[in-house]
Amino acid sequence: MTKTEYMKTLSHCLRRLPKEDYDRAIEYFEEYFAEAGAENEQQAIEDLGDPEEAAKALILDLASQNMKEKPKTMKRGLSALWVAILAVCAAPIAVPAIICILIVIGAVLLSVGAVLLSLVLSALSVTAVGIVSILGGIVILFQSAVDGLCNIGVGLFCTGAGVLFIYGSIILFKGFIRKSSVSLGKLIKGGRRHEKNN
Repeated sequence: MTKTEYMKTLSHCLRRLPKEDYDRAIEYFEEYFAEAGAENEQQAIEDLGDPEEAAKALILDLASQNMKEKPKTMKRGLSALWVAILAVCAAPIAVPAIICILIVIGAVLLSVGAVLLSLVLSALSVTAVGIVSILGGIVILFQSAVDGLCNIGVGLFCTGAGVLFIYGSIILFKGFIRKSSVSLGKLIKGGRRHEKNN
């Protein structure tokens, strides 16, 4: 196997990684080959081992690293979650167990997504009712000051409650992504320990 064939196989195995992680991984292997030099290319390939195994090890290491560092942005949290899912698939456990885990993860993600979507839609509805009530209160204000002020007050309350619901939904979503990536990382780390013990 040549360096070009090795890198082609490796990049194919890593293609599902988030772009940032993929670029760093490919850069690492390119630097490794560059440091080894053309005359030591075969030795470098032997040291790195099979490209599929190297890719699996890299994905597991990324998942472990993501478990230790909390993601700083939502995008990074989603990337960490995706890496954790890839790591579960790369872990050396039985195929039925992987399928069951993926089905459970999918069901949980779908359920939480549905709950978060309904929270956001409810919050938008409450906010819309608040805005309509404020506008209606302004119109009524010229006919009956008490009714107009009451409508404006209710409208302000609904708008504030809606904004708080939206903000709360975003915080819940971020927390869910963080917890999911940490939990998957722990699951993977446990699987790696089990593999080492065997």
